[in-house]
Amino acid sequence: MISGILRGESNFYRLVRTHCFSVGGDALLTIALADSIFFDVDPTQARWRVALYLVLTIAPFAVVAPLLGPLMDRINGGHRFMIIGSAAVRGLLMIALVRYVSTFVLYPLAFSMLVMGKTYSIAKSSLVPTTVETEEQLVKSNSTLAISSAISGGLVGLPGVLLLQFGGSEWVLGFGVVVFAVAVFFGFKIRATTVASEKAAAEEKAEMKASSIRLAVGAMSFLRGAVGFITILLAFELRGGIDPGPTGEAVELGHSVRAALGLGPLDLATGGAPPWHFGIALLGAGVGGLFGSAVSPMVRKYLKEERILAFALVLVAGMAGVAFGVGGLVAVFIVAAAVGVAAQTGKQAFDAIVQRDAPRSNLGRVFGRFESRFQLVWVIGALGPAMLPIPARVGYLLLAASGGVIAALYWVGRTVSVPRSLRQNGQ
Repeated sequence: MISGILRGESNFYRLVRTHCFSVGGDALLTIALADSIFFDVDPTQARWRVALYLVLTIAPFAVVAPLLGPLMDRINGGHRFMIIGSAAVRGLLMIALVRYVSTFVLYPLAFSMLVMGKTYSIAKSSLVPTTVETEEQLVKSNSTLAISSAISGGLVGLPGVLLLQFGGSEWVLGFGVVVFAVAVFFGFKIRATTVASEKAAAEEKAEMKASSIRLAVGAMSFLRGAVGFITILLAFELRGGIDPGPTGEAVELGHSVRAALGLGPLDLATGGAPPWHFGIALLGAGVGGLFGSAVSPMVRKYLKEERILAFALVLVAGMAGVAFGVGGLVAVFIVAAAVGVAAQTGKQAFDAIVQRDAPRSNLGRVFGRFESRFQLVWVIGALGPAMLPIPARVGYLLLAASGGVIAALYWVGRTVSVPRSLRQNGQ
């Protein structure tokens, strides 16, 4: 796979090379934020800003999904243009962040980066089906993209952490500008293609209403919402803030003694959790995503797609319950890894269901449409912990309960919608 990525001349491998640098730039942004005011201000002061900008990120998708998406489908090279443009804009935003990373201008710039990243994801998902010839290649290609993104994120992560340690966040952002510039360069190497030459026909729209697809969309929407929920939940839980320090009678006695000696009270406040604690969450998500991407093609040989989606839902519910019982950094790693595995395996299963049950539809347009919806759900899932101060363990419990309910509803819905003869044959 690595040799193909480095030397392959197919349009798919050109897309993979662009994808690696695009993901690498996003990883560097995450590293740079570890040394920004996001980890230094009182969480109650920053929460409303995060919620506001999350709401604002919904607006671009309301335009991209119904308007720009179909337009770009029918323009030759339209999605390549979106890929190149999103990388270029993120590079420019990083240049601005170099100057404003220590001010509150960081928030609109960082969330503009988020919007551009999600726009890139939609364009990439729409373009992938045009780079392969068969459905089997599409499944393998999705897995290759997911694995390559995990590897590239790790490769740029080490120098990014070193730059953060010895040079500060500005150096990390500068490195990110270079990485996005390389992504733009490789983006121009992608051959221009047309995702869908005509508007969606009535038959194609009807195929998207198949019961199996509706159920899969519901399950995948929950999984993507869980990613947004757990990302922002852990970001606030582990970002630090002001810890007033120990209190109690012994502390008050110490202050009294110092006052009797003519000394002021000691300042026992601390900065809360160090940034590397959030790195535990990132590590768990990365390991989980890489594992899910690697095993999905193998699991699909033995389990039907609906069972894989059901397993993903149960995994999120079960591991969130375990995290609630364990607590601490171990729970952070467990829940982040579980959500990472579930999101990747669920995405592979969802793609296969769409390929199987909508064979006459244009796959590029279909995946672009659903990816737009899933990105919206990500934002909606993130809004809860952004607006409300939810303790991590309460968040785990909410995720476990909702995951269990969604898994049960999905299985009941599948049982009702699938004919008995098919169920007996293992479908």
